[in-house]
Amino acid sequence: MTTEFVSGDFVRCEYGGKQLKGIYITERDGMAVVKLGSGYNIGVPPKVCTFVERPAPAAVKPVDVKQDSSLPNLSIVSTGGTIASRIDYRTGSVTSQFNASDILVAIPELAEIANYRTIPLATILSENMTPAIWQELARAIHEEIKGGAKGIIVTHGTDTMAYSAAAISFMIDTPVPIVFVGSQRSADRPSSDNAMNAVCAAAAATSDLGEVAVVMHASTNDDHCTIHRGTRVRKMHTSRRDAFRSLGIPPIGKVEYPSRTVTLAPDTVRRGTHKLALHDKLEPHCALVQFFPGMSPDILRAFEGYKGIVISGTGLGHTSTTLIPQLRHLTGASTVVVMTSQCMNGRVCDRVYDTGRDLLDAGVIEGGDMLPEAALVKMMWVLGNEKDGEKAKALMQADLKGECNRRSAHGL
Repeated sequence: MTTEFVSGDFVRCEYGGKQLKGIYITERDGMAVVKLGSGYNIGVPPKVCTFVERPAPAAVKPVDVKQDSSLPNLSIVSTGGTIASRIDYRTGSVTSQFNASDILVAIPELAEIANYRTIPLATILSENMTPAIWQELARAIHEEIKGGAKGIIVTHGTDTMAYSAAAISFMIDTPVPIVFVGSQRSADRPSSDNAMNAVCAAAAATSDLGEVAVVMHASTNDDHCTIHRGTRVRKMHTSRRDAFRSLGIPPIGKVEYPSRTVTLAPDTVRRGTHKLALHDKLEPHCALVQFFPGMSPDILRAFEGYKGIVISGTGLGHTSTTLIPQLRHLTGASTVVVMTSQCMNGRVCDRVYDTGRDLLDAGVIEGGDMLPEAALVKMMWVLGNEKDGEKAKALMQADLKGECNRRSAHGL
């Protein structure tokens, strides 16, 4: 019975006619989850498992890792993520190791790139990110750059990393690279991408980059990472290591691995282009709503009193005609409503069909080719910093941080 097992026990189990030894993690859906020596997990009926031994708790000794003072100074701000973590099978949890020594022990190659100062800002699952934490993050990054950091690495869970990268893009004018990095697969898996992503992020953070970016695996191979603009990136797969893609524009650079060679696109913002400035006001009472066939106006009524709403519409930027009276009511009550598209590429144009023209007449603003999530974050920032309604609407249609192309490239 699995009641005799606790997480971390060594067990022997029968699987595929073979006797295998592994570490018992937990019981899930009536199956015992066992981690094999290869690093992969298997699920087997509990009755085929036998207890081997229960290891004594290992003492965790602090390790002092020397850093090379001649290398550039980088700051790593952690919001969670798995750039360095320790798997504790007795609790089944991933424990953050977040000081410079822990990180360098976990990923020694980082010591060849820079000196590191670490700021553990938060330890959250990325779905628990909030505008308030974005503000804390922006302030922490600003202080690190003001204090002399030559680049910033932000470790972040992958699910909402694109939102956070966009938020920091609007909130900070930066003279140095601000690089978001995460891991699709945990550090205990042989296919983990955390070490390579972290190394490539550090290389990008010491490069000539001068804007907010996301650095993640470019392919299923361990050959290079892609550098994505913080306002033009989206997670496109739930679990693949190459889940992140630039949408509407090509990537702004890449980092070869293991050489760590950084190549930047011609239109990438360069280091030193902007003076450091913090604009950390946000209006949290904004929403992102996806239109769907048969959508009731009652859903929009739930957002009465909100300062802004981004609609993720169909095709060129449409909703059903049944929503237009409620949208007109919202804009008449000074709610800024911006239309984006559910399509991965292309731009909104509400002047082609009657529905689009009616939406414009109702006061809806075209969002160009902005990604819906970037439009939401931008709206929070614009409405937090500009109280004049007409000026706010104009800013929503202006290209502030590469989020809105004046025209779409052919085929994108």
